[in-house]
Amino acid sequence: MSLICLLPIGRIESRVLKAISSSLKEVFSCRVKQLQGLPLPKDAYNPGRKQYYSTLILKRLIRSSPCDRVLAITDVDLYVPGLNFVFGEADVSRGVAIISLTRLRQEFYGLPPDSKLFLLRAAKEAVHEIGHTYGLGHCPDPRCVMHFSNSLHDTDVKSYRPCRRCLQRIK
Repeated sequence: MSLICLLPIGRIESRVLKAISSSLKEVFSCRVKQLQGLPLPKDAYNPGRKQYYSTLILKRLIRSSPCDRVLAITDVDLYVPGLNFVFGEADVSRGVAIISLTRLRQEFYGLPPDSKLFLLRAAKEAVHEIGHTYGLGHCPDPRCVMHFSNSLHDTDVKSYRPCRRCLQRIK
């Protein structure tokens, strides 16, 4: 049974880690372990954008034994060049991924908090990025968790589970 390790970067609430852990266990039939958190790397911050460069953070992640995959979770806004923001990013060859919780919160958009919706969004993004580390690409099915989220609406439409076709590719 594979082991996915959760790595908080900065302060992450335990309820978020618990929701993500539960979803990963269910979807990937794996064990999940929480690693000791790391601080945000200062040099990944772009003051002009007021965001953190996710690829730079990913390059620093080390997949140490016994972890088969590592999912970093942060609550800062992430970007890659050419895009306004990213919900997450994965390094398929190294088995590491990162997600940001910032834009998954209703409050980011000036709306009232919705804890249940926020935790579901976090689970979807976690499963999506770990799915990439299993070799899954983006799926054309808008209900599949592996469908590309260009907006929060796309995330809300899709399930936190892979479609039948993507699930077969994982197994």
